[in-house]
Amino acid sequence: MVRIYTYSKCSTCKSATRWLTKHGHLFTEIAIRQTPPSPKELKRMLKAQNSLKKLFNTSGLDYRALGLAKTFDTLTEAEAFALLLGNGNLVKRPFVISEKVQLTGFDDAVWTKAFNV
Repeated sequence: MVRIYTYSKCSTCKSATRWLTKHGHLFTEIAIRQTPPSPKELKRMLKAQNSLKKLFNTSGLDYRALGLAKTFDTLTEAEAFALLLGNGNLVKRPFVISEKVQLTGFDDAVWTKAFNV
């Protein structure tokens, strides 16, 4: 089962859930602001993406308000995870995780390849 963390007002998230539905993938949608990904999921995503920055919504207001653009490179993994766990707005969305697929953001070509469509 695919777990997809989304924000209801995010057009990219809506595109992602439409894509999953169109391609016949069953999924559980989770409100990212209320329920950020778990530490275990963040670790799996980090391993898959190989970049802490890819886990962050770098264009979001919270990211800018915290001045993370200036201090990001000094964050430890533990500090970064604490931020993500404490504020779902900081997590790059959609955040998709399953046994075989771990993706942040939505790109039709990337998703097509990852889901073997």
